[in-house]
Amino acid sequence: MKKNDFKNHNEYIEYLKTMKVAVVGLGIGNINLFKHLAKKGVHVTGFDKNDDFTDLRKYIEEYPHASLITGPDYLDKLAGYDVIFKTQSMKRDLPQFLDAIKSGATLTSEMWEFIKYCNAKIIAVTGSSGKTTTTTLIGELLKQQGYKVWVGGNIGTPLFHRLDDIDVNDYVVLELASCQLQMFCNKSPNISVITNITPNHLDFHDDYDEYIYCKSIIFKYQKSDDIIILNQDNDITRQLRESVQSKAYMFSMTEKYDKENSINGAYLHDNAIYVNIDKNIKRMLDVNDIKIPGRHNIENYMAAILATYSLVEQATVKHVATTFNGVEHRVEYVRTVNGVRFYNDSIGTTPSRTVASLHCFDKKVILIAGGYDKNISYDIMGPLINEKVKGLVLMGQTKEKIKQAYTDYSCTATLCEASTMEEAVRKAFNMAKEGDIIILSPASAAFDMFKNFEVKGNIYKQIVNSL
Repeated sequence: MKKNDFKNHNEYIEYLKTMKVAVVGLGIGNINLFKHLAKKGVHVTGFDKNDDFTDLRKYIEEYPHASLITGPDYLDKLAGYDVIFKTQSMKRDLPQFLDAIKSGATLTSEMWEFIKYCNAKIIAVTGSSGKTTTTTLIGELLKQQGYKVWVGGNIGTPLFHRLDDIDVNDYVVLELASCQLQMFCNKSPNISVITNITPNHLDFHDDYDEYIYCKSIIFKYQKSDDIIILNQDNDITRQLRESVQSKAYMFSMTEKYDKENSINGAYLHDNAIYVNIDKNIKRMLDVNDIKIPGRHNIENYMAAILATYSLVEQATVKHVATTFNGVEHRVEYVRTVNGVRFYNDSIGTTPSRTVASLHCFDKKVILIAGGYDKNISYDIMGPLINEKVKGLVLMGQTKEKIKQAYTDYSCTATLCEASTMEEAVRKAFNMAKEGDIIILSPASAAFDMFKNFEVKGNIYKQIVNSL
């Protein structure tokens, strides 16, 4: 049996039992994969630079064929493994991976193997911003319509170990990051969405072109009757339409698809979302029915409506719109203290996300920003500060880049710096008066000071709730 000649995931597991398998990086996704392979009887070793795996070591005591290699030199011990599952945040061209491939190893990932062997219909979302909300909306629409739905991927839920439970009639909704898509080679999801593309993760990719290419893999291998949904108002995604071989649906806040010869898509008219599919125009949702704020969320609803257009009734769309409170850490209301409203937008890990978030408010805010540097430009922060910010508290690696944008655009917002989240919240609160809004929207990743944006947001909320 050849390496890729498997009818289903169970045959693949049987193949892995004959191999020496490494799972590299024991984060949320891979730790479940590691446990699953150990339980199935695969000779598997988990690799991680951290040593704090007391519970996992106890778990594998009953699986003598499972082991752990940890510590700062863990990658130097990959020699001799046949199949290597890398965590999504690790570059595939690391010297240790390249040496292993030269020696005959197969480099793969949990998400790619899930995509290969999942028989359910897959709807997947990628993009530089908006993908978490759009993924969640698609899942909610399908659930409310009565389908059995599995939501996972980059949103935090691994699914390979659930393949035995996923039925062919179920729907899988995935959020996919560019580093996950990079590992795909001959299969794309049935229905795919790219919300937008702006510079991001340039610390991971060789350059912006490679980042764009990895995003486009979400539709590269689609069949002719599959669907790709693209943002007409984003320069990059609009251009990608030229390379589409499947059915393309566009969505736009500025253009209308209401003519006889219009392309298929969703558009905004008369304060409502309309959809035109095969010259059949339908008013789908009044914008005033959308509970979560911000024009960017109108775009997210457009994408979600197109992705589920043939599956979900209009009444279901309205029900979700009027009841859905949004995603945790995305312009999330925390509390009001002395008339000052606090919001958590820790998922705002790029300047473009912070721009979209601040446009949810009709007044200037006090912004807490800064974090890990992903080697992207912060020029757009200057105009944003002038338009939407009255007070600015900066922290983390990117504070100098944001300060440079502040200086270049002659910003006048009150500016100060902080070395901890507690200090940042205190300084922001000291600036505020009754009626003001304070929002954490870093425009940066969290990795310089926190494990991830969820941890950063939760610590911020804890501090705010202790005021």
